Amino acid sequence: MIRSLARRNARNRRLRMLLVLPAAAAAAAVVAACSSSGAPSAASASGSSAHAAAAAGSVKTAKVGGVTVLTNAKGFTLYSFAPDTSTMSKCNGTCAQNWPPVKGPVTASGVKGTFGTIKRSNGASQATFDGHPLYAFVGDTTPGQAKGNGLNAAGGVWHEVTTSGSAAAAPASTSSSGGGGFGY
Repeated sequence: MIRSLARRNARNRRLRMLLVLPAAAAAAAVVAACSSSGAPSAASASGSSAHAAAAAGSVKTAKVGGVTVLTNAKGFTLYSFAPDTSTMSKCNGTCAQNWPPVKGPVTASGVKGTFGTIKRSNGASQATFDGHPLYAFVGDTTPGQAKGNGLNAAGGVWHEVTTSGSAAAAPASTSSSGGGGFGY
C-alpha cells in the first residue's frame, strides 16, 4: 500500500514537472524578448510588422496624445532609442524585430530639422532625424498609438520623436526610469 502510494506520488511529480517546465520556459522567453512589463509578449508581437517599417521617403507628422510626432506613411509613431548615437544604431537582432528600423533616406514636408541616414551593422540604410536613428514599434497596432513611448526595453529607453526634435515626456502610466531627453 505504501509502495503504490509512493509510486503514484512520484508519477504525479513527474507530470507536474512536464507541465510546469514549458510554462516556465515560455515565461522566460517573453521576459527576455520584451525586457519590460510594458512591452507586448512574444505571442502578441509575432504578428506582421509590415505596418511598422516605413518605406524610404514616406515620413509624415501626426498629433498623438496632444504632441506632434513623426510617423511613417501609415500613421504609426516613430521612435528614437536612447543608447543610439548619431552614427550607430544599438538596436539589432531581436530588438530590430520589435522596433523595425525606418529605411532611409526620408523627408517630411514642413518639418524643421535635419533628416539623414546611417549605415546599420547589416549594411542597410536607416533614416535619422536630428541625428537620432528612427524606428517603428510592433506594439503599436493601429495608427496614432504611442505604446512604445517611455518604455525601457532592449537596453534603453524609447521616445516618440517629436517634430521639435526633443523627446516627448514618458506617459505617467509606465514604470520606466527614463528622465526624458535622448540620452546622449
